[in-house]
Amino acid sequence: MASAFDPRRQGAPEPLAAPRLAVTRLLLANFRSYAQGELLTSGRPVVLAGPNGAGKTNVLDAISLLSPGKGLRGAKLGDHIRKGPQVSEGALWTVAATVARGSESYEIGTGLALGAEGGERRLVHLNGVAAQNSADLGEVVQMLWLTPAMDRLFIESAAGRRRFLDRLVLGFEPGHARRTLRYEHAMRERARLLKYGPRDPAWLDGLEAEMAETGIDMTGARVATIARLNAALATREAAGVFPCAQLSLAGEMAPLAEGDRDAAITSLKSMLAGARITDAQVRRTTIGPHLCDLAVRHTEKRMDARDCSTGEQKALLISIVLADAWELAQARDGYAPLLLLDEVAAHLDARRREALFEEILALRAQAWMTGTDLSLFEHLHARTDIFSVNAGEFARQE
Repeated sequence: MASAFDPRRQGAPEPLAAPRLAVTRLLLANFRSYAQGELLTSGRPVVLAGPNGAGKTNVLDAISLLSPGKGLRGAKLGDHIRKGPQVSEGALWTVAATVARGSESYEIGTGLALGAEGGERRLVHLNGVAAQNSADLGEVVQMLWLTPAMDRLFIESAAGRRRFLDRLVLGFEPGHARRTLRYEHAMRERARLLKYGPRDPAWLDGLEAEMAETGIDMTGARVATIARLNAALATREAAGVFPCAQLSLAGEMAPLAEGDRDAAITSLKSMLAGARITDAQVRRTTIGPHLCDLAVRHTEKRMDARDCSTGEQKALLISIVLADAWELAQARDGYAPLLLLDEVAAHLDARRREALFEEILALRAQAWMTGTDLSLFEHLHARTDIFSVNAGEFARQE
């Protein structure tokens, strides 16, 4: 059967010859359904097959925590602790991996431990050295993911779409995670002062200056990423079977980021100062990049994504992720990001499923894919590492 996606077609990205970015060893301890677990891979795409509840998604969740942020579930760190006897001391849970990046190899890990005063604290290690926070991992490994929960991305709250957009931004600008942390910390401190006092003008000025600077840079990075992806999506329009999307940043912050940076920072700082009384009354920050939204349109149908069918919404998401993966590969010396695709094959028809697999292979991306039916991955069988997963145990399938 001819492939639905041919990288040689005009307008389609060319296959990349560079070596892969890949997880070659994954270790889990006390993590969700895994007391202990180890997976060794060749660096090729990985298929995890097994019944519902076997722990397939937990593996993808663990890998996603090796990047900045809270992972693909967005769960509290304490929610990852295994409900059962602990099999190791010193950490409530740990995830560690060997990551190959061409000829280089990195040892990265993260986990949750009890602090000196009894609280929980996240641990992050890079090549045996403690890192300041998970944002440092973004310099080593980039990843994108699609989960069944994201099928409702276009019809639910703006918060999910912001997280999705920021994941796309992180691949191009790892520093985006640090800016976001600084912004959120300053916003929380400002909210605390407005609620409990003292409302020291000098203190508030300092926090609002921090929010304005990081907020404008956050918005600028989002706008730049959207512009880059729109160009890539327009190039893809004539290639493959996934629909073309058009992205835009909705909200009053977008126009600020398109002008002079210093003027934009001054303007946002003034707006924050002017909103102090209102923010104190409603007990939330009423202006800033934390309120932006990602708007997506189906280009061919000239329809907002939220009004498209469930199948078309899924296809639009895949189209955006694939465009981003190609752009990341070009921007990072050919290293495509890791792709974490949870149950993605089950919701695609045969034509689109084969097209997705062909793009993964053309990208030379290590995609981690889950499914209950191994036959869905028949097109990939000779070119993947396949593991059956059951009750927290892995078995390689030849």
